[in-house]
Amino acid sequence: MNGQRSAWIAVAWLSLLPAGCRAETPPEPDATAPRIKAPAAVERDDPHRFAREDKVPELTDLGTRRKGQDWPRFLGPTGDGHSAETGLIVPWPAAGPKLVWQQRLGESYAAPTIARGRCFIFQRFNQRGAGEATLTCLNAETGAALWNFSYPTDFVDPYGYDNGPRCCPVVDDDRVYLYGAEGLLHCLAAADGRLLWRCDTFREFHVVPNFFGVGSTPLVEGDLLLVQVGGSPPDGDANDFQRLRGNGSAVVAFDKLTGKIRYQLADELASYASPVAATIGDRRWCFVFARGGLLAFDPVSGKIDFHYPWRAPILESVNASNPVVAGNRVLISETYGPGSSLLEVRPGGFDVVWSDDDRKRDKILQTHWNTPVLHEGYVYASSGRHTNNAELRCVELATGKVMWSEPNLTRASLTYVDGHLLCLCEYGELILLRANPQKFDVVSRATLALPENGPAPLGAEPRPLLGYPCWAAPVVSHGLLYLRGANRLACLEIIAQEQ
Repeated sequence: MNGQRSAWIAVAWLSLLPAGCRAETPPEPDATAPRIKAPAAVERDDPHRFAREDKVPELTDLGTRRKGQDWPRFLGPTGDGHSAETGLIVPWPAAGPKLVWQQRLGESYAAPTIARGRCFIFQRFNQRGAGEATLTCLNAETGAALWNFSYPTDFVDPYGYDNGPRCCPVVDDDRVYLYGAEGLLHCLAAADGRLLWRCDTFREFHVVPNFFGVGSTPLVEGDLLLVQVGGSPPDGDANDFQRLRGNGSAVVAFDKLTGKIRYQLADELASYASPVAATIGDRRWCFVFARGGLLAFDPVSGKIDFHYPWRAPILESVNASNPVVAGNRVLISETYGPGSSLLEVRPGGFDVVWSDDDRKRDKILQTHWNTPVLHEGYVYASSGRHTNNAELRCVELATGKVMWSEPNLTRASLTYVDGHLLCLCEYGELILLRANPQKFDVVSRATLALPENGPAPLGAEPRPLLGYPCWAAPVVSHGLLYLRGANRLACLEIIAQEQ
C-alpha cells in the first residue's frame, strides 16, 4: 500500500505544476505516412510469435551527409555516450545551433536512433480513449515521415508520469527492435516496418510491472538480443513488490533473427539500466545493473561470473544508470542511497576499488537516469535525485576524487563529441562544455526557441523549443544533433558537411 499512496501523492504533486511544466497534448500520428498495425493474430492473446518466412528487405541508405556515423542504439554506436565525429562548430550563436527541422511527437521519454538516413522514434498516441505505441520512421535529414508501425497498449504509469515508451529503438542491420513500457518486445523490418517476430515478456515470464514500466533498452550482442526481463514465479504477490522474487529470467537471450529463447539467467528483478557489453582480457562480458545489484556474465554462454548487491533499501528505489566499463573496471551508480562503486573484475569474481561510504550523507556520485560519460580517466555526470539538488560533476575514476561540481543546472544528460560535452538540462537548456577535469568550462549555452511563423508580438517571450522533461541524452549522427523534450523532437546542425 505504500507504493499506492506514493503514487497518489505523485499524481497530486504533478497536478500542481504550472502549465508551462506540463506536456502539450500529443499530436495525431502523421497521416501521410504508411501505417502498419500488428495483425490481430499477434495481439496479447498470443504471448510468443516466431519469425516470418518472407525475406527481410534491405535497408538502403537515404542519407546525403557522408561525413560522420550512424547512432543505431542506446547511447550511440559504442553504447557509452561517445561520438567519434569531429569538426564541431564552436562557439554557437546566442540562439544556439542552426535548427534543421523539428516535429511534435506523442508521449515518450525515449531518444531517437539514427541508421542509414532514417530517424526511428518510439512514441505513444491516444485515440478515442485507446493507447497505441507507435514506431515512426522519419527521414533523418528532413524529418519527413516514411512509415509508422503501431500496436495497442494499455500501460498506465501508476505514479502519474508519462505513459509512453521509455526504451529507444535498436537498429541492427535490416531489423529494428522495440521494447514497450507494457513489456511487448517486437522485431520489425527496418525498411518498411513489417512485423517479423514478437514476444509478450510480461505474460511469458510472469512479470509484475515495475514502478514505471519497462525502461531497459535491449542490447544486440552477436546473434543474440539480450533483454532485461525480470519475471517472477506465477504465484508471486503483485500487491507486495517488496517480497517479490525472481524466476531465473533477469536476463533473457533471444535469437535476434527468430525470437527463439537461447538462454535465461538469474533471479533478479528488472531495473531501468540497459545491458552493457565489453571485451575484457580474452573474452566478452555483459554487465546488467539489475534491481538488486550488478550482474556480470558471459553473453555467449550465459554463465554468471558474479552478482554484486547494490541498491538503496527503500522500496521505491530504482537502478537506472548504465554501468561504465573502463578496461577491467566497472563503475555503477544510483541516486537513492548507496551512491557509487568501482569494481575491478576477473572471471568468476571482483575486487572493490572504491565505494561511497554508507555512513556519509555526501556521496561521490549519485546518478539518477543519466549514464556517466568517461573521457581520459574522468567521468562526467549529473549527480542528484531531484531537480533542485542535482550537480554536474567531474570525478577521477581511479580514486573517486571529485574534481569539480557545478550546482543549479537541474538534472542533465551528457554526450561526448570532439573534445566537448553536450549537456542537455531537463528544462531544455543546452550547454556546450570542454571536457576539462580542472573546471566547469563553458563554451556556449542556449535555450532553444521555436521558430515564429510571423512577427512576434511586441515584448513577447520566445516559446521554448523543448519543454520539460528533457531526459533523453543528446544524439549525434552525421553532423546533426537530435534532442528530445516533451512531445517534440528537434534536429540541429553542429558539424558542417562538405558540399
